Amino acid sequence: MKKFFIAFLGTLAGIWFSLFIAFIGVFVVLGAAMASSLGSTTTKIEKGSVLLLNLSGQISDRPGSLDIMSAIQGNKTEIQGLNDIVGAITAAADDDRIDGIVIDCNGVAAGAAQRQAIVEALKKFKEDAPEKWIYSYSDSYTQGDYYIASTADSIFLNPIGQVDVHGLSATTMYFKNLMDKLGVEAQVVKVGTYKSAVEPFLLSQMSDASREQQQLFLDNIWGAIKTQIAEGRKVTPDTVNAWANGFTFADDVKTYLDNKMIDALTYRHEFDEKLMALTGKDDVDDIPYIDPATYCKDKDVNKKGNGKGANIAVLYATGDITDNDGEGIVAAKLVPEIMDLTENEDIDGLIMYVNSGGGSAFASEQIWEALEQFKAITGKPFYVSMADYAASGGYYISCGADKIFAQPTTLTGSIGIFGIIPNANKLVTEKIGVTLGTVQTNPNANFPTLMEPMTPTQKAAMQSYVERGYDLFTSRCAEGRGMSQDSIKMIAEGRVWDGAQALKLGLVDMLGGLDMAIAEMAKELNVETYTITEYPTLKPKWYDAIVEAGADIKAGIIKNELGECADIYETVNRIKGMSTLQCRMDYVTINM
Repeated sequence: MKKFFIAFLGTLAGIWFSLFIAFIGVFVVLGAAMASSLGSTTTKIEKGSVLLLNLSGQISDRPGSLDIMSAIQGNKTEIQGLNDIVGAITAAADDDRIDGIVIDCNGVAAGAAQRQAIVEALKKFKEDAPEKWIYSYSDSYTQGDYYIASTADSIFLNPIGQVDVHGLSATTMYFKNLMDKLGVEAQVVKVGTYKSAVEPFLLSQMSDASREQQQLFLDNIWGAIKTQIAEGRKVTPDTVNAWANGFTFADDVKTYLDNKMIDALTYRHEFDEKLMALTGKDDVDDIPYIDPATYCKDKDVNKKGNGKGANIAVLYATGDITDNDGEGIVAAKLVPEIMDLTENEDIDGLIMYVNSGGGSAFASEQIWEALEQFKAITGKPFYVSMADYAASGGYYISCGADKIFAQPTTLTGSIGIFGIIPNANKLVTEKIGVTLGTVQTNPNANFPTLMEPMTPTQKAAMQSYVERGYDLFTSRCAEGRGMSQDSIKMIAEGRVWDGAQALKLGLVDMLGGLDMAIAEMAKELNVETYTITEYPTLKPKWYDAIVEAGADIKAGIIKNELGECADIYETVNRIKGMSTLQCRMDYVTINM
């Protein structure tokens, strides 16, 4: 027994010591990261520089913080901001210090619309600066990276590398069998035939309606992507489709040349030598590379001309929509931000950048109403620019805009509503063996409860509640889009649409990204020069970094320990935090 307690206490001491070391490590990493960021505020950009797009890690809509888990493991990985990348490419076209662009493809994680925004910026770079060049290199091209690389003047591949073109897919996990085994029933009330966000908790396989809508938007998005690749490589879309129907990753590299997928087979050092010749350098380390984030610190990419014509506010609304807390679109934070912009006399127009699959119906209404206040009080133009997702609640907060811009690869619509109340009665009574006793003054005093199923009366009340929410949602869309409510309901039903189809249906006004939205607003304001100001402002405090570090460490541990099952954990955790009424699209991730 004595040996047992000694061993036990020794184990506890070891655990606490490990946690202490990890805690100190986090402080060291954060300190180093902050010192690094503070110590590199200015960088001299020499003439003949090369803008380096390093397609690795992750791209978010705005610059992210240091990846704490990667940093502790010795890898300094920062999340790149799409705004920095697009802004740098656009500005580089008119900067005589920048001779060209290198796209170094290493398998970046990004959404389809985010990639399309980069593609559009690179195409415009070529139009505005035809004398400059774009080269792409990779040891092995993923399909997503190849989509971006297709805009390059020349694509280089390692002689023993590969190019993977395979088309698009989307996979949905269904939890019905698992929930049956656990003894938990998902009690769902919804409006919308296509509102399939609840299907994973009700079915063990995909419904015909869900399959229909996913097949349509995947086909349309793939159509846009393969057309762009075809244009870049000067082949037909059918040729690109033939690549996708085969197993290009297994092809002999010489067939890539024969099929015009690439321009040259080149080892990395040979590619470096080519760039050394272009830049007049004798050593690879002397090639004057500049990354987008550093370039944006030197050159104010948010100014067009002298920037004095107008001040356009870009408000970022990204992530899940929640009422009071969370890391995405939090109504309790975003609504005051909008009201502050309403009182800001320095701005001339507002563009809200939306990347959200929705969330709380209540929160969506609060944000919608605040934006209506902005329009009514200021009389200033209000546009929306949609990114990868602007669906369900994401569309709710967008529908009142004067103009809505979406990419062809954007997923939008999903105008529908639902509510979920789990019933864990079997889990508690049959699986665990706990019995319940309830005393109440009125028939529905304990409603809603997780311990008992809904009665028919309660379910009817919930259905009425959801239908009232759906009626409000569709009326907001009808008012915003200048359509009848019946017309909106015909294309609603919770159905998800791609951006190109949404344009045909009148749910959006123009196809294009944030740059197009800004250009169109400048036209409406009748200005040729302007300044972009982004909101909410990014001013992280040291303790925010500590809190974020803790969340990152937790997420990293969960992912490492659970592996593929981490998605199940995250889904269940997300449900646990949901408010009763949800405007949320399916959990669809397009696999590129």
